[in-house]
Amino acid sequence: MFARLFVWTIATSIMTAPAMAEDGYDLWLRHAKVEDGGNLARHATAIIAPGRGATALAARDELMRGLSGATGVAPVQADKPRDGAIWLATPSAAPDLPVKLDGLGEEGYAIRSVTLNGQSVTVIAANGDMGLLYGAYAYLRLAETGASLDRLDIRSAPRVKLRLLNHWDNLDGTVERGYAGQSIWDWWRLPDWKGPRYTDYARANASIGINGTVLNNVNASPDSLTAPYIAKATALADIFRPYGIKVYLSVKWTAPMELSGLRTADPLDPEVAAWWKAKADEIYRAIPDFGGFLVKANSEGQPGPQDYKRTHADGANMLAAAVKPHGGIVMWRAFVYAHDNPDDRAKQAYSDFKPLDGQFADNVLVQVKNGAIDFQPREPFHPLFGAMPRTPLMMEFQITKEYLGQSTHLTYLGTLFEETLKSDTFARGKGSTIARVIDGSLEGHRLTGIAGVANIGVDRDWSGSIFNQADWYAFGRLAWNPDLSAQAIAREWAAQTFSADAKVIDPVVAMMMGSREAAVDYMTPLGLTHLMGTGHHYGPAPWIADLARPEWNPAYYHKADAQGIGFDRTKTGSNAVAQYAPAVAKMLADPKTTPERDLLWFHHVGWDTKLKSGETLWNALIRHYDAGVAYVAGMQKTWESLRPAIDAERFAKTQTFLRIQHREAQWWRDASIAYFQSISKRPLPAGAATPEHDLNWYKALQFPHAPGHP
Repeated sequence: MFARLFVWTIATSIMTAPAMAEDGYDLWLRHAKVEDGGNLARHATAIIAPGRGATALAARDELMRGLSGATGVAPVQADKPRDGAIWLATPSAAPDLPVKLDGLGEEGYAIRSVTLNGQSVTVIAANGDMGLLYGAYAYLRLAETGASLDRLDIRSAPRVKLRLLNHWDNLDGTVERGYAGQSIWDWWRLPDWKGPRYTDYARANASIGINGTVLNNVNASPDSLTAPYIAKATALADIFRPYGIKVYLSVKWTAPMELSGLRTADPLDPEVAAWWKAKADEIYRAIPDFGGFLVKANSEGQPGPQDYKRTHADGANMLAAAVKPHGGIVMWRAFVYAHDNPDDRAKQAYSDFKPLDGQFADNVLVQVKNGAIDFQPREPFHPLFGAMPRTPLMMEFQITKEYLGQSTHLTYLGTLFEETLKSDTFARGKGSTIARVIDGSLEGHRLTGIAGVANIGVDRDWSGSIFNQADWYAFGRLAWNPDLSAQAIAREWAAQTFSADAKVIDPVVAMMMGSREAAVDYMTPLGLTHLMGTGHHYGPAPWIADLARPEWNPAYYHKADAQGIGFDRTKTGSNAVAQYAPAVAKMLADPKTTPERDLLWFHHVGWDTKLKSGETLWNALIRHYDAGVAYVAGMQKTWESLRPAIDAERFAKTQTFLRIQHREAQWWRDASIAYFQSISKRPLPAGAATPEHDLNWYKALQFPHAPGHP
């Protein structure tokens, strides 16, 4: 009797305990009860879901799960339209569907309120089952963010075809630039053990429109292409398939040599091409809908076709031929720079790839980082965008915060993504935005893509902090529609993650919207860049100048001297401005017309130069550093005011992280000012606090075990 009572007690406590429910694991899919649950229940008394495919059933199950949580009442399953029903319908299951689906493609959906035989019905319609799943998630998003459900008439289709996460996960379980624990891929126990987290990962991605995942690090191990690891990838592909997510693999260029003993990896060698064709055939036999390959080549010491005096196009096209019979694609990264190239690092990718425009196969995308250096808190947009009209360019954002406070700083990246996507390249005149480059509309490309370097690990909250989840969410929403606003996305996320109450949403969104700008202020104001500690990229180290490779030294980027600070990229310097369209180049060539936020990226400016505000550059730098620290202090106060509205576990973790962020923002401010003052020899403006320690104290700090740098 005791044993049975004990088991019953434990089981009951697990089912009812609130602790695990609010630890962040459920992400934005918490499906907490909404304030007006009765009204929602009136619109969702039943679900009509005639489809029997795995994806159609997933759409039905997501609606059941979400509506049950949001209303406290499970909808019944019905077989024909009735009052208050939600009808998941495709043309094959409902030939007389009262919704037009033209132009929605395979993934788009329509949500419409209709009256059928006097009955009020909400139709979620699509050309195929994936559209139904995306539509189901969209309906739940509307319901849980307080939208009116009475007269719905929504049509939505993704603007970008390939919407991928790039996992920089290694086969030993470590994650390069990962700040949320070990890899969620349990390679050691795959393909046999397939834990529930894989399905939850797929659900989370599908809910925001992500349709692909690159499983392994771009600094790839050739073992990823061996039969045992193909079997492991197959197990994951099988789990992800109902949620519309294809798997991809990063490949190492010299895999034919390392795995099969070939004497070369020359892309024009027939034996090498045959090896890759056989390998592609092997993968597709196991994973018929395998997406294709991602390649990092001739960058940061990685091998590539240039080792054999071949071009990036030669390498990409050889791989493209191997996967093309199966419908696969190749994503070739443009992140290239060489230790023996004396040119400005910001120019090297353009110099390598611009001459190759039009030479890539039609199933190749060139994957370009948002900026020309490396995922900095702020960078001007990459000059390749708009410069290769005959080549599909795929955006690469970094969702993980290698340079933006890693796991503990609240720095909402939706604003960074939006800023980049709205940047105008002027490639075909005004309005040639980067969003139009990557969605194909500017040049008429049909193969389009956007990738985000994932911030996901085995931490219970997936991303290292609750607010880091917002960056994953924002990436997915903008990948679906690059014209969405970061603020609207933040409101969606906050409503689903915390509460739809405006008294919670408004202050949370206010915190988020200024948070990334605050990080720019306390880390790299006015266009400064790459001032982080080398290797681990944690904390300030603008004084480092003695590494063998010049472009790995922070001093390479700020060039501070007695006269001033900043990197001259005009014609008197590296002339990187010439890589932009003429209208942009002209603006950036003159410090008076360069946006102040990018000033020191493009110009070496005197310490006493007057800015538009009337203050000197030196005083403006100090003001920005102080503003960044003050903003974090303000976020702490705002979060404290929300204590009664947030569950204890998530409140306490965020409170602690904001405390860490404030301490580290102050460290960034003080260390940077101490260093630059040692060069500028200028006094601090009146009222500005002296750094807490002297410069040598900051220089002596060491972080040999910083995370994310295995």
